[in-house]
Amino acid sequence: MSTTPAVICLDLGGSFVKLGVMDAQQQLTILDQQKIPAHSWSDFTALIVRMIAEHHAHFCINSPLAISTAGIVAPDTGEMFASNIPAFHQRNLSQSLGDSLQRNVIVHNDADCFTYAEALAGVGKGHKVVFGAILGSGVGGGLVADGRIITGQNGLTGEWGHGPITQTEIEIAGETVRLPRQTCPCGQKGCLDSYGGARGLENLHRTLHQVNASSVDIITGWQQQEAQSALTIQVWLQLVSQPLAYTINITGASLVAVGGGLASVTPLINALNDQVQRYVLRSTQHPLVVPGAFAHHGGMMGAALLAQQR
Repeated sequence: MSTTPAVICLDLGGSFVKLGVMDAQQQLTILDQQKIPAHSWSDFTALIVRMIAEHHAHFCINSPLAISTAGIVAPDTGEMFASNIPAFHQRNLSQSLGDSLQRNVIVHNDADCFTYAEALAGVGKGHKVVFGAILGSGVGGGLVADGRIITGQNGLTGEWGHGPITQTEIEIAGETVRLPRQTCPCGQKGCLDSYGGARGLENLHRTLHQVNASSVDIITGWQQQEAQSALTIQVWLQLVSQPLAYTINITGASLVAVGGGLASVTPLINALNDQVQRYVLRSTQHPLVVPGAFAHHGGMMGAALLAQQR
């Protein structure tokens, strides 16, 4: 009887590469983490070859390599775009690494991988349409319907953090809070990414109060009912909840799984769910917005599950 080989997993972030392995029982084990040589393709390839060689006892010669990475994977060519790793730009990772490693290599966007993991084996299991909302350093997302990742024509499905959508006036306790539509690195003004993730939360706090504070300190202050932090979180909830509600209305998602660093703050995600329920066309008795089950390694898990399905 044939068995499914273990899947080698890589998570490629802006600073580090993580190596793991998922067995046939879908148990994920993290094996290694190294600083990523972001500007040199040859150094990156050499690092991956060495990491896999050092941990070869955990998988077999025909184990595929599944990669979860930031950036857009073009559906037609497999080339990488908008990655925060310059060495990857316009490079087909699947083909290039496959040639170097003599293995089958699949590459997917990290938000798509996270959403796939949550839809198949996490908090979204049993839901027909699942949206993955990434609230990490920035804002990202993915969409899974009927067990399939929806990438769209350009691989951009789920990018709810971009577009001129942020409000400029917000009513809080009878007072009007005015905000500028800031220019985003993508070139547009008013993107949620400017205010929505952890760095965005810090930017919002600085804009409102002319004070620098970390996202951790802002959230701690909110939980301790400190006035400035409380206002920042109230405004943040308004800014994030409305675009997320629009996304739910458009996609028909019955669950939003939240990943990224902010997903670990359960009271914040609960408050976001309460706000979103006010804006969707039809609220539900069950939570719509919940922390993901695989918030820490969902990208690797999803990539490995995708490799097993092939």
